[in-house]
Amino acid sequence: MATYGFLDVLQEELDKNFPFDYEISWDKRNHAVEVSFLLEAQNAAGVEMLDEDGEVSSDDILFEEAVLFYNPAKSTVNAEDYLTVIPYLPKKGFSREFLAYFALFLKDTAEVGLDALMDFGRPRSRRIRHGMEPRSL
Repeated sequence: MATYGFLDVLQEELDKNFPFDYEISWDKRNHAVEVSFLLEAQNAAGVEMLDEDGEVSSDDILFEEAVLFYNPAKSTVNAEDYLTVIPYLPKKGFSREFLAYFALFLKDTAEVGLDALMDFGRPRSRRIRHGMEPRSL
């Protein structure tokens, strides 16, 4: 019977359950595994926004996020840099069931994030109730 390691099972579960572009990076020196993923929302209306460099852009909206699995005894982690950080015990690892649940939960979380990103890229319309003029501010 074949033995699968943590990274193999994680990739298999993400391939099966996570429909977004992702990358798994093993940082051997820091005893950490980063799962980064990319969300993309079309900016069909051409809404102009400032990018991180202060440039005006009406391109599609890209958002990258990451989750980190780390060894609490050996890893150096800045939790604020990640969506979440998850400690692991090197000799125990994670069960396939946990990694399957993780992939599904990450999918649900990414879908909520993508919905919010798409809402952000949509121009807001003014709601006018029948028979009423909009109030000026």
